[in-house]
Amino acid sequence: MNPVISDPPVILFVDDESSILSALRRLFRPEGYRVLLAESGKAGLALLETEPVDLVVSDMRMPEMDGASLLEQVRERWPAVGRVLLTGYADIGSTVEAINRGQIHRYIAKPWDDRELLMCVRDSLERRRLDKENRALQLLTQAQNDELQALNSSLAARVKARTSELEQLNAMLETSFAELRENFLLSINVFSGLVELRGGGTAGYSRQVGDLARRIARRLNAGAMLEEDVYIAGLLHEVGKIGFPDTMLRKPLSAMASDELALYRRHTLNGEAALLPLGKLQRAARIVRSYHERIDGKGFPDALSGDEVPVGAQILSVASDYYSAQTGRLSIKRYTPAEAQSLILGGAGMRYDKSIVQAFELALNDEPSEKPQDREMQAHEVMPGMVLSRDLLSPQGTLLLAAGYTFDARVVRQLREFAGRQNVKLNVYVKLANSP
Repeated sequence: MNPVISDPPVILFVDDESSILSALRRLFRPEGYRVLLAESGKAGLALLETEPVDLVVSDMRMPEMDGASLLEQVRERWPAVGRVLLTGYADIGSTVEAINRGQIHRYIAKPWDDRELLMCVRDSLERRRLDKENRALQLLTQAQNDELQALNSSLAARVKARTSELEQLNAMLETSFAELRENFLLSINVFSGLVELRGGGTAGYSRQVGDLARRIARRLNAGAMLEEDVYIAGLLHEVGKIGFPDTMLRKPLSAMASDELALYRRHTLNGEAALLPLGKLQRAARIVRSYHERIDGKGFPDALSGDEVPVGAQILSVASDYYSAQTGRLSIKRYTPAEAQSLILGGAGMRYDKSIVQAFELALNDEPSEKPQDREMQAHEVMPGMVLSRDLLSPQGTLLLAAGYTFDARVVRQLREFAGRQNVKLNVYVKLANSP
């Protein structure tokens, strides 16, 4: 697979003073951005017609067309383009008007502080990059839906219903979450639920694997980045199985024929190939590729051994095998949690590194022993300002909203409409007013 080469971000600066534009160009060119300049709102709109622009930074006070009018047109015609206002006078009324009309993301007072302006632009461009990645993940989800329909026509009705539910959830995500990172992780959770629906497996299995993998990484003091990578890899580690026949999806590993085993051994490669195009998921994709490797060299697909097996892949291997044993993925017999734990301990030094098995034992006890300080209610009782204390799941076990989300009026209305339209009972747990 050829690596994806990204073009540098493009910033358009609009100001009627050429000296200001020159100063902005000198400040931002060393940052690696492509800088476009316009001395009027009209000239700025003309550039937007012909150039791909990621962010517009406009002065407020300009002749003929002020910054508020310019950014309002940018919002209407190019809503995905970021918008920042430079204001050089203390007219709070005009600034508020610009915020309302152009829905600007930030405003900076002139004369500006170089460091503050650089940070503002970086933040705005990062928001746009994350938004692009989120839309790419949604496109990937739709593509997987189409593949499901082609592989098995008998699933068409279920896939159509699931796709409809995903569209509703994506609409909620786009309007509900202030943090794009939370939106990105929630989309992964939803896609993980779709993979489980295809396999007819236990709802929430992938989230259990991802959560345990994250706790093992935390016990190893492996750092926040690896904790997130193994969590994402846990959610998506079975994506490569999406093309398996129905009969094979429901068959334990120990009962597979030789041709089925050959197909099974390719699912990690297929999973890596599906995830690699998304920059945010490249590290998780490599973990997915190697989570069936063993430190004794008897794993697949690359027969790695010892330290050649990435730490993240070893962590995911332990977490996956622990829950696979309990859900009938490894053998016809379904292991109890104690038996599954003994299975992992028995593989220390051969299948798994001993330090990771020790961290696994500690992580099993990290689940909260006390119930959270919350109360249960139905969708029609939820009010704006309340905070979710636990993940909100659909009746099928898929994630609707993540714990910690603060309800606003729009999402409260959508939640009630969803419960009424689907005629389902949603158990919503919210934090008590005095709980941390």
